[in-house]
Amino acid sequence: MDEYERNQQGPRRALVFGGSGQIGERLLTNLHDAGWQVTAVSRHAQQSRPGLEWISGDLSGTWQGAAGFDAIFSCGPLDHFARWFAANTVNAPHVIAFGSTSVDVKQDSIEPAERDVARRLREAEATLFATSRERGVAATVLRPTLVYGAGRDKTLTVIAGMARRSGVFVLPSSANGLRQPVHVQDLADAAMQVLSSPAAAGQAYALGGGEVLGYSEMVRRVLAALESRPRLLRVPVPLFRLVLRGAHAVGRLRGMNAAALARTQEPLVFDIEPARRDFGYAPRPFLIDASMVTAPESAA
Repeated sequence: MDEYERNQQGPRRALVFGGSGQIGERLLTNLHDAGWQVTAVSRHAQQSRPGLEWISGDLSGTWQGAAGFDAIFSCGPLDHFARWFAANTVNAPHVIAFGSTSVDVKQDSIEPAERDVARRLREAEATLFATSRERGVAATVLRPTLVYGAGRDKTLTVIAGMARRSGVFVLPSSANGLRQPVHVQDLADAAMQVLSSPAAAGQAYALGGGEVLGYSEMVRRVLAALESRPRLLRVPVPLFRLVLRGAHAVGRLRGMNAAALARTQEPLVFDIEPARRDFGYAPRPFLIDASMVTAPESAA
């Protein structure tokens, strides 16, 4: 179908889950700018606007809305979406769902909860692809790593917030593992690019950023972007563990468990060449400013 024929049939229609999240909100803007008519599902009341209809719902119930769309996008938990998709017959030739590189990174974690995350992601991908094959749907899973850019991530924005409050950020001297942070807009753009790529059907792609850098260098750039210019303090691992135990004792830094600490030394770098080849993925380098790691409520 050429562009003229598509315009004669009216705007393309998308169903979006997770549209209020950090990736989803950018995707909604992309779809709006491309002239799509969007139905977005949310558990909380949202304000509809021309081209975007918000409806109340979640991924636990039976779908009661329109039966056909040009594409379905999932920007929320992949396991919940895969179950929903298998249980509800909604016609769409394309399904694009976000997962996570945790499917690989955490599968051998020393933390049982992290291994469970990897297992659920792996099973969700298998369910989604199996359902899509049965229905003749072109499904693609996008696996981001270390997302930033909207001030809503759980890593760099948390680091920036802690550094603002204390004027310093402490890292263990062993934190030299490689990282590949990816901007949230590049992920939203990738979801759109997949639509025009037949090669992406039935595939899962790791989506890292356009630059690989060491963990400490990544943190240094975050701190340098902040107006207060907090200091980066690197300390011996035994001292860091002692400080961490103290933080845990008062209910802080729970996310920095033994497995997370060990990963600061690991090279978490992913091959993005398949995404470049199949749909033109072109992520930006890690050039950061304070707005990208400032929580929205802090900026208000």
